[in-house]
Amino acid sequence: MVSSELISTLRELSRADKFYVIQLLISQLAQQETDLIKPDQSYPVWSPYDAVEAADTMLKVLEAAKTQNHE
Repeated sequence: MVSSELISTLRELSRADKFYVIQLLISQLAQQETDLIKPDQSYPVWSPYDAVEAADTMLKVLEAAKTQNHE
């Protein structure tokens, strides 16, 4: 939980300082994201290839929506 003292301090910052804090936080978040992916490792990726049931479900949903739009 973020302390109310920190929030109060952030509110008092100048516009330029607020942008700097945002840039710093975004940079840190981006770095943490890249730390999640390790080099020389494989990661599973889902593909719709051979997802016949999913395609059938999507087709039924689209047909139902088409019917509702014409009523």
